[in-house]
Amino acid sequence: MGNPFQDQLLKAGLVNKKQANKVKREKHLNRKQKKKDASSEITAKARQEQAAQADRNRELNRLRAEEKVQGELKAQVKQLIEKNKLERDDYGEAYHFVEQNKIERIFVSAEMIEQLSRGQLGIVKLGDRYEVVPAKVARQITCRAKGVVIAFHEGKKH
Repeated sequence: MGNPFQDQLLKAGLVNKKQANKVKREKHLNRKQKKKDASSEITAKARQEQAAQADRNRELNRLRAEEKVQGELKAQVKQLIEKNKLERDDYGEAYHFVEQNKIERIFVSAEMIEQLSRGQLGIVKLGDRYEVVPAKVARQITCRAKGVVIAFHEGKKH
């Protein structure tokens, strides 16, 4: 009760039972192979998508870790400035310095101006205000964040 065309060929004697079974088996194996090929193709695509997703996840994790480190460094810099800033004399003398091609000024005592010019003190920017910190702290801040230390004459120690 298989294929009617095959049955006709058998009755006519053009093929024998062995040949018919061989053709039937080959057809079956071909169908099975096609299914296997299709499933392996789908599996290969799924593996590629998983690998791409894993790469994206690794990159996102790396960026998050980098942002976390940057945030920690900013917090350390802020803490260093807050703990070590020196009192300024708002009625003292003006000390001029350059930040981003603009001349800025802060008012400090004459003694602080002398220490700033010798490299014993440095000027740092915290938010939108400027603070004066000791040279040691200015060096620590420079190691953690570029651009925060505005004026620091490190090479002019006496």
